[in-house]
Amino acid sequence: MSIASLTQRIAITGAAIAALAVGLSGCGAITTGSAPAGDGGFQLADYIQERVDNGDDLRVKLSYHDPSLAFATPITAGMERAGAELGVDVQLIGPTGGDAAKQVAELQTAIQQKSVDALAVSSASSDALKPVIEQAYNAGIPIISFNTDNPDSQQMGFVGQDLEASGKAEAEELLSELGADATGKVVVFSLDTGAGWSHDRFGGFEAGLAGSALEIVGPVNVGNEPSAAYNTVESTMAGQSDVVAIAGLDCCSTTAAAQWIAQSGNTGKITMVGFDLLPQTAEFIEQGVVTFTISQNPEEQGYQAVSTLANYLSNGTEITGVDTGAQFITRENLAEATVEG
Repeated sequence: MSIASLTQRIAITGAAIAALAVGLSGCGAITTGSAPAGDGGFQLADYIQERVDNGDDLRVKLSYHDPSLAFATPITAGMERAGAELGVDVQLIGPTGGDAAKQVAELQTAIQQKSVDALAVSSASSDALKPVIEQAYNAGIPIISFNTDNPDSQQMGFVGQDLEASGKAEAEELLSELGADATGKVVVFSLDTGAGWSHDRFGGFEAGLAGSALEIVGPVNVGNEPSAAYNTVESTMAGQSDVVAIAGLDCCSTTAAAQWIAQSGNTGKITMVGFDLLPQTAEFIEQGVVTFTISQNPEEQGYQAVSTLANYLSNGTEITGVDTGAQFITRENLAEATVEG
């Protein structure tokens, strides 16, 4: 694919995602969630209002579903950049290993102790986090989702990538690479097939390949431990034939599958596509193992989550969704891309 056509593809994808952000209200779409203060809906807690009136430093916490993931590093960088620029006390919290119960307990403690003035949550489990999001909302704590949308909750907005649209874009670009008449299997891997973000992204991926002659296998759960993820990819591929492509739905399944392609001698034989731009993924793109990856700009997610909440508290700015976009990264534009980690 030429650089000109790639640039056009990125522009088209960005426009499509922006359109979806405006037009949809669920399944990964940007949503403004519940009503802002002053209209009979959300009411800011008295202790937070007092801190705002006194000019105290605002305390904004971002609860990420698994801070041990490499993806958390650029999120933290963006969060800290916003904190420094806006004079906000920021902190990334969350459970190592993506334990939803621990994430809920940690958030409940922050709510009960009144140790936070605003929250942004990336849910380990959409269903499990809904009640605590509602608890924060009812307690008068401004709360949004970031990175992982939870559209049926009491979130007041969402900052991140439209997950369903990005999954569809991945599939459509893969089909473009393989050719409209391509046949064979596409094996899909995810680090957590039970997570809402994975479900949304895979749903979009299925929609993107609908009507083609390609057979989707998966999604196969690999987990986030690198050795175990690689072993799962290896064992899965040992039981498959006629595979023409592999698709990762996230940072860790992408690197695990790319490692298998490189070590098994399938570079150039099986098309590999994925998400996020970890240093390892950038190396695999340079080596020709990965054809493209889709960056969801995690540093901007961290920055915009803090900025959205801080501006709401300090300036009364209405909370609305922020689409951090999707960018296709290939060998042609890798040098200009920001590595995530």
